[in-house]
Amino acid sequence: MSLAPALLGRREIRTADAMEDLGRRIGEQLRPGDLLILTGPLGAGKTTFTRGLADGLGVRGPVQSPTFVVARTHPSLVGGAPLVHVDAYRLGSAAELDDLDIDFTRSVVVIEWGRPMASAVADAWWDIEFERPVGGDQGLDDEDLDADAPRIVTIERVGG
Repeated sequence: MSLAPALLGRREIRTADAMEDLGRRIGEQLRPGDLLILTGPLGAGKTTFTRGLADGLGVRGPVQSPTFVVARTHPSLVGGAPLVHVDAYRLGSAAELDDLDIDFTRSVVVIEWGRPMASAVADAWWDIEFERPVGGDQGLDDEDLDADAPRIVTIERVGG
């Protein structure tokens, strides 16, 4: 569970392409057993980041938000770990997450909205927070969630 130190910390990401590129660079470094917890408002770039991550891992796409199915598994196309992409927004507890029967040790797992449940499923994880500007001339209105506008991404290691 090691990411290059240059990827850690807080950074501004200016475009969707740059967000995917960040995900791709991280995906290239991940191994089975890695857990990433993504936190941030709608339209902040979590799924865009995960698309890049999937590309870096070499898994089958397309990667879409798992909001309505809760979890999607993307098998590897290159003999590596599958990507399990979870949206925990509608889950009420870590027990419901456990009911999904995810193979955390053999997969790379990304859990959107999973911060309250992370410690119940792992001793260590990558905590990735996404921020987007909101409202006014400098920010985004809810109808502009997919617009290219700067996002702030903070990547930290928790535990382990």
